[in-house]
Amino acid sequence: MRLLLVEDDHILGLSLSKALEKHAYGVDWVQDGEAALAALETLSFGIVILDVNLPRVNGIDVLRHTRHRGNSVPILLLTARDKPLQKVEGLDSGADDYLIKPFDLDELLARLRALVRRREGRTDSILKCGSIEIDPAAMVVRGIEGQITVTAKEFQMLKLLMERAGKYVTKSDIEYALYSDDNAVESNTTEVIIYNLRRKLGGDFIKSMRGIGYMVER
Repeated sequence: MRLLLVEDDHILGLSLSKALEKHAYGVDWVQDGEAALAALETLSFGIVILDVNLPRVNGIDVLRHTRHRGNSVPILLLTARDKPLQKVEGLDSGADDYLIKPFDLDELLARLRALVRRREGRTDSILKCGSIEIDPAAMVVRGIEGQITVTAKEFQMLKLLMERAGKYVTKSDIEYALYSDDNAVESNTTEVIIYNLRRKLGGDFIKSMRGIGYMVER
């Protein structure tokens, strides 16, 4: 499983990366909030370990932004022992669990396993249209030949279209859902994402009608 580790402490981050890789996790390690947001925007992860006290963008803001984008990836917060309100704020902002520093590796691994089990139990959230299915909790897309690699924006677009399967979704609705907190959106951004999805999923999976919008069939 691909895991995003967001930890600015170099010694802790390095030791956690090595330990997690020994337990079959594929670890992407970043050391500040901006790098975390960039990774979550462009890559798909099965789980995230997120430190609260980060440079540039703090962990709570990373968490809020991620949930605002519709990304439901399981997130485990790492909080400070002397700041008990961090865990409350984190859980209220959409964290799935938390762990107080310093912590035992075995407890961390146990909490990760619990989050994975919880995620895998959300079978009712899986969306399927034709030969394509997506798991919103894991941000995974699957086709006939197995998992399909997509970016975070492509996943959000596909999820929106599949949630409204059988109905055309206008370009303005898409841009509002995907970019509501951005200051500006380039005029061809939606078309580029649609083009990339068609290339990965098959050219006829996403229908379009000029002046109306885009649709996937049920």
